[in-house]
Amino acid sequence: MGKPIEITDANFQEVVLSSDQPVLVDFWAEWCGPCKAIGPIVEELAGDFAGKAVIGKLDVEGNRGTAAQFGVMSIPTLLIFKDGQLVDKHVGLTSKSVLAAKLGALATVA
Repeated sequence: MGKPIEITDANFQEVVLSSDQPVLVDFWAEWCGPCKAIGPIVEELAGDFAGKAVIGKLDVEGNRGTAAQFGVMSIPTLLIFKDGQLVDKHVGLTSKSVLAAKLGALATVA
């Protein structure tokens, strides 16, 4: 149902920092094996949290400014923002249940 939003250096402020919903940003790259493994989880979360949270993916290859701004050194890195502030960070593979719990704690029930 939902699909992750493509986040870039150009739209980061608008999509992430100005959102009135929690935002999960998956920092990834095409050549990253673990990123490909977590991709389907991020897509499922986009469907599960449609209308309650914004789920997006940021390709670090073309958007190094944002990755550098938040100190992303390893990928996948998943950052969660609420009210324009970074509130959680996870580096590496993780389970859908861990990410869903973190998002669920921040998302308001529609």
